[in-house]
Amino acid sequence: MDDRGGSFVAVRRISQGLERGNTCHTTSAEVVAGSAAWLGRGLSCVCAQRQENDARPSFDLTPAQEECLQKLQSRIDVAYDSSIPEHQEALRALWNAAFPEEELRGLISEQWKEMGWQGKDPSTDFRGGGFISLENLLFFARNFPKSFQDLLQKREGDRSVWEYPFAVAGVNITFMLIQMLDLEAVKPRSMVGATFLKFLAENESAFDLLYCITFKLMDHQWLTMRASYMDFNVCLLTIVSLEIS
Repeated sequence: MDDRGGSFVAVRRISQGLERGNTCHTTSAEVVAGSAAWLGRGLSCVCAQRQENDARPSFDLTPAQEECLQKLQSRIDVAYDSSIPEHQEALRALWNAAFPEEELRGLISEQWKEMGWQGKDPSTDFRGGGFISLENLLFFARNFPKSFQDLLQKREGDRSVWEYPFAVAGVNITFMLIQMLDLEAVKPRSMVGATFLKFLAENESAFDLLYCITFKLMDHQWLTMRASYMDFNVCLLTIVSLEIS
């Protein structure tokens, strides 16, 4: 598989399915098999390069790639603000997508713990990922509702008694991808970042799609490790260290 492009097969497959109006038809196996090699090599590459400090190369961008990066960075820069109506509505929309049969009693409610937030006020968990982490969760819920529900309800595999908190895991994945792809830099400083921006120029939803794939991959790794709650950080670090040929 070509590390510079061929490893985006799973992302392309999902995006093409969305364009046709099909959701939830990509199996977990397809997502994991198609994306694990790129994610594993990419994350390992980034970690290795960061140890070299200023020795990292930089990659020039086309005008289209630069514009797409700036748009994505503008999303990344937005902190979650519970006083902004748009943010409030997005949070309500996430609840309705997650629990369509259960009425939300308020933006601050013990109900939020059912989704895997740490407390009754989800806004306190967005500090690491910002508003884009909420957008990622909402994108996942709307575009891949079956996969979203499978992860939320922990339907697949032999689960542990103490599971990872779904929503908090989602925020952590957003943060991890931003760091992995070095998206806050002016231009990419790794091959994986440069490759991602090429795809972003083709599909503006690339980051959201990659988020969905990564969430599925993380859950797959969780089951493979037979992990429990205290192993969550170890599970994320294991994804970083994957080397799949």
